[in-house]
Amino acid sequence: MRELEGKVALITGGTRGIGRGIAESFLEAGARVAINGRSPEKGAATLKDWDCGSEAIFLAGDVTNQDAVEGIVDETIRQLGRIDILVNNAGGSSGFAPIHELSEAAWQEASTWILDSCFWATRRALPDMLDRGWGRIINISSVEGSQANKQNVSHYITFKHAMNGFTKAAAFEYGESGITVNAISPGAVETDLMLTSGPAAAETMGLTYEAFKETYAQESAIKRLNTVEEVAGLARYLPSDVAGGITGAILRVDGGSSL
Repeated sequence: MRELEGKVALITGGTRGIGRGIAESFLEAGARVAINGRSPEKGAATLKDWDCGSEAIFLAGDVTNQDAVEGIVDETIRQLGRIDILVNNAGGSSGFAPIHELSEAAWQEASTWILDSCFWATRRALPDMLDRGWGRIINISSVEGSQANKQNVSHYITFKHAMNGFTKAAAFEYGESGITVNAISPGAVETDLMLTSGPAAAETMGLTYEAFKETYAQESAIKRLNTVEEVAGLARYLPSDVAGGITGAILRVDGGSSL
């Protein structure tokens, strides 16, 4: 089923993990996609893997830089004609520590990487969507954006909560303009980013990385981590015609860990 035939999607952080999974799902559904990442080499390798010609493009840029984010949006419109679907996927944090030891740099990095990048991309894409009276914005949040029960990740928790608030505010402002705005909140998914940052987070909790993953698994009803495919499946549903009445929602793909 090619339910996204004729649509154009921009996915930030689209060369790996959840972002790549969403991009692949959108391509299967008939959309043309622009993916973003910091590494031109990874971008080129991803496009080579897909071998889908002009159906996908890669745009290099660091989403912690406002000019880069706005340029990615503008270039998507220039090359593909418009943006129907924006997926704000890129975002994360580092420098894990209890609040009294958390560095200013780690706090500001999380703010920019998670929240500012989402705001910059959304603000830049909205005029194009408003001109056509149709748009779908999907923010990739986290189960940690709806709870606060993990040690040493207060910056990540704070700005994922803020992303959820921004999602609701944007949904309210643009609901009558044919634009829906939703957030997907995954539980733990072993992506490349988790493999990179997870061991450091585990260490601050006095755990091995394997024990760290098992902690997340045991907190869920399904007793395992979620998969990229499960998150991508929901992302593929949200731009479809039958999902037009869903907006301002924080949709959890967390295996029941937030019950």
